[in-house]
Amino acid sequence: QEQLVESGGGLVQAGASLRLSCAASGRTLSMYYMGWFRQDPGKEREFVAAISWSGSTYYADSVKGRFTITRDNAKNMVYLQMNSLKPEDTAVYYCARNKLPYSSINYVRPTAYDYWGQGTQVTVSS
Repeated sequence: QEQLVESGGGLVQAGASLRLSCAASGRTLSMYYMGWFRQDPGKEREFVAAISWSGSTYYADSVKGRFTITRDNAKNMVYLQMNSLKPEDTAVYYCARNKLPYSSINYVRPTAYDYWGQGTQVTVSS
């Protein structure tokens, strides 16, 4: 069965760190932009970070300097290291694969991705 599975979420205090993982089975990720998005109930899904097939990285201003996205193509994995977490980082975090191989078009928009995980909850208490 083809799927993306996120893990690593949890409940932490402000200032703590978490590392999210995204595992792909049945699909190759190496040729695609991969993105992390997050969503609070009642809000739109928002861009967090993206990484190109070659390892170039991009971040939302709200997480720049605190979060790091990486990938391991050999393991078909994508990671999001989150440091100095803040209460406003609380959300369900999703990883996603871009629709087209070797394409960077609209990588900040959820509509550019067609393959999503089920999400992992991150809760940061103050």
